[in-house]
Amino acid sequence: MLKLNIQNEFSRLRAVVLGTAESCGPTPLPNDAYDPKSLEHILAGTYPLEKDMIQEMDAFASVLKKYDVQVFRPEVIKNCNQIFSRDIAFVIEQKIILANILPNRQKEIEAILHVLDKIDEVNIIRPPEEVHVEGGDVMPFADYIFIGTYTAVDYPDWITARTNKEAVEFIAKEFPHKTIKSFELRKSKNAKENALHLDCCFQPLGNGKAILHKNGFLIDEEYQWLVNFIGPENIFEITADEMYQMYSNVFSISSEVIVSEKNFTRLNSWLRKQKFIVEEIQYAEISKQEGLLRCSTLPLIRE
Repeated sequence: MLKLNIQNEFSRLRAVVLGTAESCGPTPLPNDAYDPKSLEHILAGTYPLEKDMIQEMDAFASVLKKYDVQVFRPEVIKNCNQIFSRDIAFVIEQKIILANILPNRQKEIEAILHVLDKIDEVNIIRPPEEVHVEGGDVMPFADYIFIGTYTAVDYPDWITARTNKEAVEFIAKEFPHKTIKSFELRKSKNAKENALHLDCCFQPLGNGKAILHKNGFLIDEEYQWLVNFIGPENIFEITADEMYQMYSNVFSISSEVIVSEKNFTRLNSWLRKQKFIVEEIQYAEISKQEGLLRCSTLPLIRE
């Protein structure tokens, strides 16, 4: 059995589900795009090819295994995009919460049943139907749980709004001993402004550092709270273009080791100056779907 344990984003990783790009299907039609960045690449004829994405994910798997992480992969469903395993479930402490995701993605959860079978049933939480939540919006952080959300009345009109106020309330009830801090995110049809998830504009790292993008937050006071909480001297503030490139969606294997995209030269240089070990891999094709390294992972156990 797997003894789940996730307290934060950067403690030493021991077990993870890494998505798969195998049999991810043909390029979607414009009407089937889940986000503005994918739509942009569909219309431009630059949508990523399966073979390139498989290569990128294999490189990620190799880095994880190099650090002795147990890597689970979903069962391959024919013609189904299963890259972003962070969307379908997430772990807080000893519990895994299965996301109520976009209806036509439900079968992605069935593809990780072989992992769920290794988890005690009492630690598997299935939220009620009205709770909309995806793992990209949820970050355990010591005594806090940070949650990205969108609570305006036009929530149903935005395919990019993934976590609702019912989800914030549900997680608060499930973890009453935690302080829940929610952040309203900017939703836009413009890929350079849209914060699909909290991890598109914020990423806590080891040693008290973090990556942040101001414009991803709708409410300035909420952004300022984070700046004060982390300390301005510990923050790497990214530009709109860097958010678009997914700079904040790197992945920590430990508080010392970060997996990053090799083209993120400004970020990677800063990380090394902060004494992090940076494992650079090519992940630019996958980023065309408005997701990157954190989005591709579902951490199960950190020390």
